[in-house]
Amino acid sequence: MTTPAVLTSPRLILRPWRDGDGDAFHALSQNPAVMEHLLPLPDREASDAVIRRIGEHFDRHGFGFWAVERPGHSPFIGFVGLALVTWDAAFAPAVEVGWRLDPAHWGQGLATEAAELALAHGFDAVGLDEIVAFTVPKNRRSQRVMERLGMERDAAGDFDHPRVPDGHRLKRHVLYRIGRDRWQTGMDAGISGPG
Repeated sequence: MTTPAVLTSPRLILRPWRDGDGDAFHALSQNPAVMEHLLPLPDREASDAVIRRIGEHFDRHGFGFWAVERPGHSPFIGFVGLALVTWDAAFAPAVEVGWRLDPAHWGQGLATEAAELALAHGFDAVGLDEIVAFTVPKNRRSQRVMERLGMERDAAGDFDHPRVPDGHRLKRHVLYRIGRDRWQTGMDAGISGPG
């Protein structure tokens, strides 16, 4: 079993999941604001299954979605990290960066701060050449995070998500990308950062 790296920033700790995170993650998964642009997790069994898959992903690949702790505020505010795109897509094989945070912690640059840690880990420790991100067109909040991270919209890569039922309002997704060189240039210029 792989023990995930612990990543830290001035305000956050990205850490391995703990047994006690299940209750908080289930509550997060029942929050309508959090799940507005995501397929629902109908019950505790479904949210526990997500945690199990995250652990299996870390075991197989050495990276995944870390639990996010905000010291002095909350031991668990959501997850942020990297995941292999395992379904059929024109841009696959690929690794995505993603996040899901409690709305009490929105609007403070925390998703950007945590995602920067994940991107740095992906490029520096894992050795990835490119990382993607995607969401539904109406999720402007997440798209703004992608833009603050220095990711570029790939409109030609927009796609219908194969894991979303046909005709569902969440079927269409927009695609963003960032390569190692662009990431490094942004870091060197001090472009990225909480915003």
